[in-house]
Amino acid sequence: MGKVYLVGAGPGAPDLLTLRASEILKRADIVFHDALVHPRTLGLAARAQKIAVGKRSGRHSTAQKFINKRLVDAARIYKVVVRLKGGDPTLFGRVQEEIDALRRAQINFEIVPGVTAATAAAAELGVSLTRRGMSRSVTLVTPRSAKGERENDWAASVLAADTAVIYMGAGLAEAISAELIRRGRSKDTPLALVESASLPERCVFHGTLADLPRLARLAGAGPATVLLGEVLKAAIAKPSAAAIEEIEALLRQA
Repeated sequence: MGKVYLVGAGPGAPDLLTLRASEILKRADIVFHDALVHPRTLGLAARAQKIAVGKRSGRHSTAQKFINKRLVDAARIYKVVVRLKGGDPTLFGRVQEEIDALRRAQINFEIVPGVTAATAAAAELGVSLTRRGMSRSVTLVTPRSAKGERENDWAASVLAADTAVIYMGAGLAEAISAELIRRGRSKDTPLALVESASLPERCVFHGTLADLPRLARLAGAGPATVLLGEVLKAAIAKPSAAAIEEIEALLRQA
């Protein structure tokens, strides 16, 4: 019996991979990886067989039950089996289904955490998700739910928190904005949409909750994260006219 490593690949940039994840990839015999894992990250698994099992919203994807079976079967053949997931495996990665399948088959496994999209997006914005006296609670939610799942009241979590990070929400921007405003969140709540956080092609869009549908239309096809809350005021604040004049004067002197 081999061992299965459920590894977080981080938000995209290869140099945000943890040292433990890097070391395991170098020893891997086989890697089952998500669609958005960076080629340089996959390149660390030089001696491994690589199998794409990624899921993208609105596109053909590998069934979760099939992935579970492949992991169990691989552990009976190979010594080091890696399931490489974007971000952190334990956040919106369906890792619990894989854990349950491995436990039923009595396969040894280990979870290797990764940098998640929420913290990567906050880093791009140059803000802290928590702030003394302003934000003492953060919620991570997704409005998406699979067919047959129980009702997902994501909005209740967003309304209860000081700061919210919404995963996989760009495609539902109009519904998200309308629902939160209908349930009492101010349409002027500061908001940012971060696409492809940590990668060279990243894009950042600033606005308010009412602007979310427009901002989502400006975004491309990369993975996007929506951040909402008063802590974002620092990221979207515009300099005053006096400050701009002062900066221009300094530049002229230089």
